[in-house]
Amino acid sequence: MNSAPQSRSRHVDESPIDLECLRQRLPAWLQRFVPSGGGSHEDHHGKGMFGMTVFLLSESIIFFSFFFTYIVLRLTNTQWLPPGISGPEVSAFVIINTIILLSSSIVIQLAERALSRHHLVKFRLLWLLTALMGTYFLVGQGIEWSQLDFGLRTGLMGATFYILTGFHGLHVLSGVILQVIMLARSLLPHNYRNGHFGVSATTLFWHFVDVLWVILFSLLYLW
Repeated sequence: MNSAPQSRSRHVDESPIDLECLRQRLPAWLQRFVPSGGGSHEDHHGKGMFGMTVFLLSESIIFFSFFFTYIVLRLTNTQWLPPGISGPEVSAFVIINTIILLSSSIVIQLAERALSRHHLVKFRLLWLLTALMGTYFLVGQGIEWSQLDFGLRTGLMGATFYILTGFHGLHVLSGVILQVIMLARSLLPHNYRNGHFGVSATTLFWHFVDVLWVILFSLLYLW
C-alpha cells in the first residue's frame, strides 16, 4: 500500500500589519533581530534572535529599576559616604579592567564574523580570547572588592554598590559560561554548518553586559 507524501506545513502570516515590509525598512544590523516573513516556519535563527532580544529587554527592566533606585537614594541622602569611607575610586586598576571588558565586545564581534565566513580556527581563537577577557574582568572585580574600605553592610552606599556590581558580575559569569559551551560545540564536526544561533545569541548577550557596565561605571565611579 503506497502512502501519499505528506505536504510540508508552511507558515502563513495572518497579521493585519505587514511585518515583513516593516522589517525591510529597518537598518541591516537590526533586521537580524526580527523574524523574516512575520515569523516564517523556516526562519529559526530570526525567531530565536527575536526571543533573545525580548529576554534582554526584560533583563533591562530589572537593571534600570536598580539604576533608578540608586539614583533616588543618592539624591535623597545628603551624607552618602559614611564617615571615614572614601568609596569606590577610579583607579588605574579599575580603568584597565573596564577597558578589557569593553574591548571584548570588539573581539567577540570579530569572532562571530569569522564563524559566518567559515573561518573556524580564527573563530575559536577569538572566542577563547573573549572568554579569557571576561574571566580577567571577574578576577579583577574580586580583587577590587577585597581592597575596598567598605562592605555590604556599610550603609546604603555599600549595599547598593555590591548589589549592582554583584548582579552585573553574575551576568558576566553567565556570559563566560555560554562562551565556553559555544567553544566546546565548535569542536563537534559540522556543528555550525546549518547556522550558529547560539553564537549570535551569546554575542548579543555579551554586548548587553558591556553596555550595562558603561552605565554602572558612570553611576558608581564617575558620579
